Amino acid sequence: MDTYIFLQHYWWLIISLLAAILVFLLFVQGGNSMLFCLGKTDEQRKLLINSTGRKWEFTFTTLVVFGGAFFASFPLFYSTSFGGAYWVWMILLFSYILQAVSYEFQGKMGNLLGKKTYQMFLVINGVIAPFLLGVVVATFFTGSNFLIDKSNIGELSMPVISRWANNWHGLDALGNFWNWSLGIAVFFLARILGGLYFINNIDDADLTKRTRRSLIVNTIIFLVFFLLFVFRVLLGTGFAYDPITGDIILEPYKYWTNFIEMPIVLIMFLLGVVLVLFGIIYTIARNKFDKGIWLVGPGVILTVLSLLLVAGFNNTAYYPSNADLQSSLTIYNSSSSLFTLKTMAWVSIWIPVVLVYIFYTWRKIDARKISNNEFDEKNNSSY
Repeated sequence: MDTYIFLQHYWWLIISLLAAILVFLLFVQGGNSMLFCLGKTDEQRKLLINSTGRKWEFTFTTLVVFGGAFFASFPLFYSTSFGGAYWVWMILLFSYILQAVSYEFQGKMGNLLGKKTYQMFLVINGVIAPFLLGVVVATFFTGSNFLIDKSNIGELSMPVISRWANNWHGLDALGNFWNWSLGIAVFFLARILGGLYFINNIDDADLTKRTRRSLIVNTIIFLVFFLLFVFRVLLGTGFAYDPITGDIILEPYKYWTNFIEMPIVLIMFLLGVVLVLFGIIYTIARNKFDKGIWLVGPGVILTVLSLLLVAGFNNTAYYPSNADLQSSLTIYNSSSSLFTLKTMAWVSIWIPVVLVYIFYTWRKIDARKISNNEFDEKNNSSY
Protein backbone atom coordinates (compact mmCIF):
# COMPACT_ATOMS: atom_id res chain seq x y z
CA MET A 1 0.00 0.00 0.00
CA ASP A 2 1.54 3.31 -1.06
CA THR A 3 1.59 6.38 1.16
CA TYR A 4 -1.38 8.10 -0.48
CA ILE A 5 -3.68 5.08 -0.15
CA PHE A 6 -2.54 4.55 3.43
CA LEU A 7 -3.37 8.16 4.33
CA GLN A 8 -6.78 7.92 2.67
CA HIS A 9 -7.58 4.90 4.85
CA TYR A 10 -6.03 6.56 7.89
CA TRP A 11 -8.21 9.64 7.57
CA TRP A 12 -11.37 7.63 7.01
CA LEU A 13 -10.50 5.86 10.25
CA ILE A 14 -10.10 9.22 12.04
CA ILE A 15 -13.38 10.53 10.60
CA SER A 16 -15.18 7.35 11.62
CA LEU A 17 -13.75 7.55 15.13
CA LEU A 18 -14.86 11.17 15.51
CA ALA A 19 -18.35 10.22 14.31
CA ALA A 20 -18.45 7.33 16.79
CA ILE A 21 -17.41 9.58 19.67
CA LEU A 22 -20.04 12.10 18.57
CA VAL A 23 -22.77 9.45 18.76
CA PHE A 24 -21.65 8.56 22.29
CA LEU A 25 -21.72 12.23 23.31
CA LEU A 26 -25.33 12.44 22.15
CA PHE A 27 -26.20 11.41 25.70
CA VAL A 28 -26.53 15.17 26.23
CA GLN A 29 -29.27 15.40 23.61
CA GLY A 30 -30.86 12.15 24.73
CA GLY A 31 -30.97 13.32 28.33
CA ASN A 32 -32.49 16.66 27.34
CA SER A 33 -35.19 14.95 25.29
CA MET A 34 -36.43 13.34 28.53
CA LEU A 35 -36.40 16.57 30.51
CA PHE A 36 -40.15 16.61 31.15
CA CYS A 37 -40.53 12.81 31.14
CA LEU A 38 -38.11 12.28 34.01
CA GLY A 39 -38.18 15.62 35.78
CA LYS A 40 -41.50 15.89 37.58
CA THR A 41 -40.54 18.91 39.68
CA ASP A 42 -38.59 22.10 39.05
CA GLU A 43 -35.82 20.80 41.31
CA GLN A 44 -35.48 17.56 39.35
CA ARG A 45 -35.46 19.37 36.02
CA LYS A 46 -32.78 21.65 37.43
CA LEU A 47 -30.70 18.59 38.29
CA LEU A 48 -31.11 17.17 34.77
CA ILE A 49 -30.23 20.44 33.04
CA ASN A 50 -27.16 21.01 35.20
CA SER A 51 -26.03 17.45 34.58
CA THR A 52 -26.10 17.77 30.77
CA GLY A 53 -25.10 21.44 30.93
CA ARG A 54 -21.66 20.47 32.14
CA LYS A 55 -21.02 18.37 29.03
CA TRP A 56 -22.84 20.00 26.11
CA GLU A 57 -19.70 21.78 24.92
CA PHE A 58 -18.00 18.42 24.35
CA THR A 59 -20.77 17.35 21.96
CA PHE A 60 -20.84 20.61 20.02
CA THR A 61 -17.04 20.81 19.81
CA THR A 62 -16.83 17.24 18.52
CA LEU A 63 -19.45 18.05 15.87
CA VAL A 64 -17.40 21.05 14.72
CA VAL A 65 -14.15 19.05 14.69
CA PHE A 66 -15.89 16.26 12.77
CA GLY A 67 -17.08 18.71 10.12
CA GLY A 68 -13.68 20.39 9.91
CA ALA A 69 -11.83 17.10 9.58
CA PHE A 70 -14.21 15.94 6.86
CA PHE A 71 -13.71 19.22 4.99
CA ALA A 72 -9.93 18.93 5.11
CA SER A 73 -9.58 15.22 4.34
CA PHE A 74 -12.53 14.53 2.01
CA PRO A 75 -13.55 17.94 0.62
CA LEU A 76 -15.72 16.53 -2.18
CA PHE A 77 -18.02 14.94 0.38
CA TYR A 78 -18.13 18.20 2.31
CA SER A 79 -19.09 20.24 -0.75
CA THR A 80 -21.59 17.61 -1.91
CA SER A 81 -23.37 16.90 1.37
CA PHE A 82 -22.99 20.15 3.29
CA GLY A 83 -23.45 22.21 0.15
CA GLY A 84 -26.16 20.11 -1.49
CA ALA A 85 -28.17 18.61 1.37
CA TYR A 86 -28.06 21.91 3.21
CA TRP A 87 -31.60 21.83 4.60
CA VAL A 88 -30.77 18.84 6.80
CA TRP A 89 -27.55 20.42 8.06
CA MET A 90 -29.18 23.84 8.58
CA ILE A 91 -31.98 22.33 10.68
CA LEU A 92 -29.43 20.33 12.66
CA LEU A 93 -27.19 23.33 13.32
CA PHE A 94 -30.17 25.53 14.19
CA SER A 95 -31.19 23.03 16.85
CA TYR A 96 -27.71 23.32 18.36
CA ILE A 97 -28.07 27.11 18.37
CA LEU A 98 -31.31 26.67 20.35
CA GLN A 99 -29.41 24.46 22.78
CA ALA A 100 -26.62 27.01 23.29
CA VAL A 101 -29.12 29.86 23.75
CA SER A 102 -31.06 27.81 26.27
CA TYR A 103 -28.06 27.00 28.46
CA GLU A 104 -26.89 30.60 28.30
CA PHE A 105 -30.10 32.48 29.04
CA GLN A 106 -32.65 30.30 30.86
CA GLY A 107 -31.11 31.08 34.24
CA LYS A 108 -30.76 34.81 33.57
CA MET A 109 -32.94 37.24 35.50
CA GLY A 110 -35.64 38.98 33.48
CA ASN A 111 -35.53 36.78 30.36
CA LEU A 112 -38.60 37.51 28.24
CA LEU A 113 -39.35 34.00 27.02
CA GLY A 114 -39.46 32.32 30.40
CA LYS A 115 -37.52 29.34 31.72
CA LYS A 116 -39.91 26.71 30.33
CA THR A 117 -39.51 28.05 26.78
CA TYR A 118 -35.74 27.68 27.02
CA GLN A 119 -36.19 24.20 28.43
CA MET A 120 -38.32 23.33 25.40
CA PHE A 121 -35.39 24.47 23.24
CA LEU A 122 -33.32 21.74 24.90
CA VAL A 123 -36.02 19.17 24.18
CA ILE A 124 -36.20 20.25 20.52
CA ASN A 125 -32.44 19.85 20.14
CA GLY A 126 -32.62 16.55 22.02
CA VAL A 127 -35.11 15.16 19.49
CA ILE A 128 -33.91 16.69 16.23
CA ALA A 129 -30.12 16.28 16.55
CA PRO A 130 -29.89 12.50 17.18
CA PHE A 131 -32.62 11.73 14.65
CA LEU A 132 -31.11 13.78 11.82
CA LEU A 133 -27.58 12.52 12.51
CA GLY A 134 -28.93 8.98 12.28
CA VAL A 135 -30.64 9.80 8.98
CA VAL A 136 -27.42 11.30 7.56
CA VAL A 137 -25.36 8.26 8.57
CA ALA A 138 -27.98 5.97 7.04
CA THR A 139 -27.45 7.62 3.64
CA PHE A 140 -23.91 6.20 3.69
CA PHE A 141 -25.62 2.86 3.06
CA THR A 142 -28.84 3.82 1.25
CA GLY A 143 -27.52 6.61 -0.99
CA SER A 144 -28.36 10.23 -1.74
CA ASN A 145 -29.47 12.18 -4.82
CA PHE A 146 -26.48 14.08 -6.14
CA LEU A 147 -24.40 14.40 -9.31
CA ILE A 148 -20.63 14.78 -9.67
CA ASP A 149 -18.94 16.17 -12.77
CA LYS A 150 -15.29 17.05 -12.20
CA SER A 151 -14.97 18.43 -15.72
CA ASN A 152 -17.00 21.43 -14.55
CA ILE A 153 -13.95 22.70 -12.65
CA GLY A 154 -12.82 24.28 -15.92
CA GLU A 155 -16.04 26.27 -16.37
CA LEU A 156 -15.23 29.90 -15.71
CA SER A 157 -18.86 30.94 -15.27
CA MET A 158 -19.78 28.22 -12.73
CA PRO A 159 -16.96 25.86 -11.66
CA VAL A 160 -19.25 23.64 -9.54
CA ILE A 161 -18.26 19.99 -9.37
CA SER A 162 -21.20 18.64 -7.38
CA ARG A 163 -24.88 19.50 -7.33
CA TRP A 164 -28.04 18.07 -5.82
CA ALA A 165 -30.25 16.24 -8.30
CA ASN A 166 -33.55 17.62 -6.98
CA ASN A 167 -34.95 20.63 -5.16
CA TRP A 168 -35.34 18.89 -1.79
CA HIS A 169 -31.67 19.43 -0.90
CA GLY A 170 -31.35 16.69 1.66
CA LEU A 171 -34.94 16.50 2.88
CA ASP A 172 -35.47 13.71 0.34
CA ALA A 173 -33.57 11.46 2.75
CA LEU A 174 -36.70 11.51 4.91
CA GLY A 175 -38.55 9.68 2.16
CA ASN A 176 -36.58 6.47 2.80
CA PHE A 177 -37.87 4.10 5.49
CA TRP A 178 -34.40 2.75 6.24
CA ASN A 179 -33.10 6.25 6.93
CA TRP A 180 -35.96 6.71 9.37
CA SER A 181 -35.10 3.37 10.93
CA LEU A 182 -31.55 4.39 11.82
CA GLY A 183 -32.67 7.90 12.77
CA ILE A 184 -35.16 6.52 15.27
CA ALA A 185 -32.59 3.99 16.53
CA VAL A 186 -29.99 6.73 17.17
CA PHE A 187 -32.62 8.88 18.90
CA PHE A 188 -33.53 6.14 21.37
CA LEU A 189 -29.88 5.18 21.77
CA ALA A 190 -29.20 8.78 22.80
CA ARG A 191 -32.02 8.53 25.36
CA ILE A 192 -30.48 5.32 26.72
CA LEU A 193 -27.08 6.99 27.01
CA GLY A 194 -28.69 10.02 28.64
CA GLY A 195 -30.45 7.84 31.18
CA LEU A 196 -27.27 5.94 32.01
CA TYR A 197 -25.40 9.21 32.42
CA PHE A 198 -28.05 10.57 34.80
CA ILE A 199 -27.84 7.40 36.90
CA ASN A 200 -24.08 7.83 37.12
CA ASN A 201 -24.11 11.59 37.65
CA ILE A 202 -27.17 12.55 39.75
CA ASP A 203 -27.80 11.81 43.42
CA ASP A 204 -31.60 11.65 43.60
CA ALA A 205 -33.27 8.34 44.49
CA ASP A 206 -36.68 9.11 42.96
CA LEU A 207 -35.17 10.44 39.72
CA THR A 208 -32.78 7.50 39.44
CA LYS A 209 -35.61 5.00 39.92
CA ARG A 210 -37.67 6.64 37.18
CA THR A 211 -34.65 6.73 34.89
CA ARG A 212 -34.00 3.00 35.31
CA ARG A 213 -37.59 2.25 34.32
CA SER A 214 -37.26 4.42 31.21
CA LEU A 215 -34.30 2.32 30.05
CA ILE A 216 -36.57 -0.67 29.43
CA VAL A 217 -38.90 1.05 26.93
CA ASN A 218 -36.11 2.99 25.22
CA THR A 219 -34.00 -0.16 24.82
CA ILE A 220 -36.82 -2.19 23.27
CA ILE A 221 -37.61 0.48 20.69
CA PHE A 222 -33.90 1.03 19.97
CA LEU A 223 -33.28 -2.68 19.37
CA VAL A 224 -36.26 -3.03 17.01
CA PHE A 225 -35.16 -0.22 14.69
CA PHE A 226 -31.42 -0.85 15.00
CA LEU A 227 -31.77 -4.54 14.14
CA LEU A 228 -34.04 -3.67 11.22
CA PHE A 229 -31.38 -1.38 9.81
CA VAL A 230 -28.50 -3.80 10.45
CA PHE A 231 -30.34 -6.67 8.75
CA ARG A 232 -31.07 -4.43 5.79
CA VAL A 233 -27.39 -3.48 5.54
CA LEU A 234 -26.11 -7.04 5.82
CA LEU A 235 -28.66 -8.66 3.53
CA GLY A 236 -29.13 -5.84 1.01
CA THR A 237 -27.18 -4.69 -2.01
CA GLY A 238 -24.12 -2.54 -1.46
CA PHE A 239 -22.08 -0.11 -3.54
CA ALA A 240 -18.72 -1.57 -4.54
CA TYR A 241 -15.76 0.19 -6.15
CA ASP A 242 -13.74 -1.59 -8.85
CA PRO A 243 -10.12 -0.49 -8.24
CA ILE A 244 -9.08 -1.52 -11.76
CA THR A 245 -11.74 0.28 -13.82
CA GLY A 246 -12.77 2.86 -11.23
CA ASP A 247 -16.43 1.98 -11.78
CA ILE A 248 -19.07 1.80 -9.04
CA ILE A 249 -21.13 -1.37 -9.21
CA LEU A 250 -24.01 -2.83 -7.22
CA GLU A 251 -22.94 -5.92 -5.29
CA PRO A 252 -25.28 -8.19 -3.32
CA TYR A 253 -24.34 -8.63 0.36
CA LYS A 254 -21.46 -6.16 -0.04
CA TYR A 255 -21.42 -5.03 3.60
CA TRP A 256 -21.70 -8.58 4.88
CA THR A 257 -18.75 -9.44 2.63
CA ASN A 258 -16.83 -6.50 4.09
CA PHE A 259 -17.34 -7.84 7.61
CA ILE A 260 -16.15 -11.30 6.56
CA GLU A 261 -13.11 -9.95 4.75
CA MET A 262 -12.24 -7.61 7.62
CA PRO A 263 -12.54 -9.92 10.67
CA ILE A 264 -11.05 -7.34 13.06
CA VAL A 265 -13.88 -4.95 12.20
CA LEU A 266 -16.41 -7.76 12.69
CA ILE A 267 -14.95 -8.52 16.13
CA MET A 268 -15.15 -4.81 17.01
CA PHE A 269 -18.80 -4.72 15.96
CA LEU A 270 -19.77 -7.82 17.95
CA LEU A 271 -17.82 -6.66 21.01
CA GLY A 272 -19.51 -3.26 20.80
CA VAL A 273 -22.99 -4.80 20.62
CA VAL A 274 -22.23 -7.08 23.57
CA LEU A 275 -20.97 -4.16 25.69
CA VAL A 276 -24.07 -2.11 24.88
CA LEU A 277 -26.50 -4.89 25.76
CA PHE A 278 -24.61 -6.00 28.86
CA GLY A 279 -24.30 -2.46 30.19
CA ILE A 280 -28.02 -1.77 29.75
CA ILE A 281 -29.26 -5.09 31.12
CA TYR A 282 -26.91 -5.03 34.12
CA THR A 283 -27.96 -1.48 34.98
CA ILE A 284 -31.64 -2.45 34.86
CA ALA A 285 -31.09 -5.63 36.88
CA ARG A 286 -28.82 -4.21 39.59
CA ASN A 287 -30.34 -1.22 41.37
CA LYS A 288 -27.04 -0.17 42.94
CA PHE A 289 -25.01 -0.37 39.74
CA ASP A 290 -24.42 3.12 38.30
CA LYS A 291 -21.46 2.58 35.95
CA GLY A 292 -23.46 1.43 32.93
CA ILE A 293 -22.47 4.48 30.89
CA TRP A 294 -18.84 3.31 30.97
CA LEU A 295 -19.81 -0.03 29.44
CA VAL A 296 -22.37 1.18 26.92
CA GLY A 297 -20.30 4.23 25.88
CA PRO A 298 -17.27 2.27 24.59
CA GLY A 299 -19.70 -0.26 23.10
CA VAL A 300 -21.42 2.48 21.11
CA ILE A 301 -18.08 3.83 19.89
CA LEU A 302 -16.93 0.40 18.73
CA THR A 303 -20.25 -0.36 17.02
CA VAL A 304 -20.51 2.93 15.14
CA LEU A 305 -16.82 2.87 14.24
CA SER A 306 -17.08 -0.63 12.75
CA LEU A 307 -20.20 0.27 10.72
CA LEU A 308 -18.49 3.31 9.22
CA LEU A 309 -15.33 1.34 8.45
CA VAL A 310 -17.49 -1.19 6.61
CA ALA A 311 -19.06 1.69 4.68
CA GLY A 312 -15.72 3.10 3.50
CA PHE A 313 -13.08 0.37 3.51
CA ASN A 314 -12.61 -2.68 1.27
CA ASN A 315 -13.33 -0.83 -2.00
CA THR A 316 -16.74 0.49 -0.98
CA ALA A 317 -18.47 3.74 -1.95
CA TYR A 318 -19.12 5.45 1.37
CA TYR A 319 -21.49 8.06 -0.12
CA PRO A 320 -23.50 6.40 -2.90
CA SER A 321 -25.43 8.39 -5.46
CA ASN A 322 -28.93 7.24 -6.35
CA ALA A 323 -29.12 9.76 -9.18
CA ASP A 324 -25.98 8.56 -10.95
CA LEU A 325 -24.16 5.48 -9.70
CA GLN A 326 -20.81 6.62 -11.09
CA SER A 327 -21.05 9.86 -9.10
CA SER A 328 -20.75 7.90 -5.86
CA LEU A 329 -17.93 8.95 -3.56
CA THR A 330 -15.15 6.71 -2.31
CA ILE A 331 -12.18 7.46 -0.11
CA TYR A 332 -10.09 7.44 -3.30
CA ASN A 333 -12.01 9.87 -5.53
CA SER A 334 -13.06 12.37 -2.84
CA SER A 335 -9.93 12.85 -0.73
CA SER A 336 -7.56 15.80 -0.48
CA SER A 337 -4.09 15.83 -2.03
CA LEU A 338 -1.22 13.78 -0.69
CA PHE A 339 0.40 16.92 0.72
CA THR A 340 -2.75 17.92 2.63
CA LEU A 341 -3.36 14.45 4.05
CA LYS A 342 0.29 14.12 5.05
CA THR A 343 0.33 17.53 6.76
CA MET A 344 -2.87 16.74 8.61
CA ALA A 345 -1.47 13.40 9.70
CA TRP A 346 1.26 15.21 11.63
CA VAL A 347 -1.37 17.40 13.27
CA SER A 348 -3.40 14.35 14.26
CA ILE A 349 -0.54 13.20 16.49
CA TRP A 350 -1.96 15.65 19.07
CA ILE A 351 -5.31 13.84 19.18
CA PRO A 352 -4.30 11.54 22.09
CA VAL A 353 -3.19 14.61 24.06
CA VAL A 354 -6.60 16.20 23.53
CA LEU A 355 -8.36 12.98 24.57
CA VAL A 356 -6.30 12.81 27.77
CA TYR A 357 -7.23 16.43 28.53
CA ILE A 358 -10.93 15.68 27.97
CA PHE A 359 -10.70 12.65 30.25
CA TYR A 360 -8.97 14.70 32.94
CA THR A 361 -11.47 17.57 32.83
CA TRP A 362 -14.37 15.08 32.74
CA ARG A 363 -13.12 13.43 35.92
CA LYS A 364 -12.71 16.80 37.59
CA ILE A 365 -16.23 17.90 36.68
CA ASP A 366 -17.77 14.60 37.80
CA ALA A 367 -15.72 14.21 40.96
CA ARG A 368 -19.00 13.82 42.83
CA LYS A 369 -22.63 13.35 41.91
CA ILE A 370 -24.92 16.33 41.46
CA SER A 371 -27.51 16.89 44.19
CA ASN A 372 -29.89 19.66 45.23
CA ASN A 373 -27.58 20.47 48.14
CA GLU A 374 -24.87 21.48 45.70
CA PHE A 375 -26.95 24.37 44.35
CA ASP A 376 -26.92 26.03 47.76
CA GLU A 377 -23.14 26.12 47.97
CA LYS A 378 -21.33 29.40 47.54
CA ASN A 379 -20.20 30.41 44.06
CA ASN A 380 -22.03 27.47 42.44
CA SER A 381 -23.48 28.34 39.05
CA SER A 382 -26.56 26.56 37.78
CA TYR A 383 -28.96 26.76 34.86
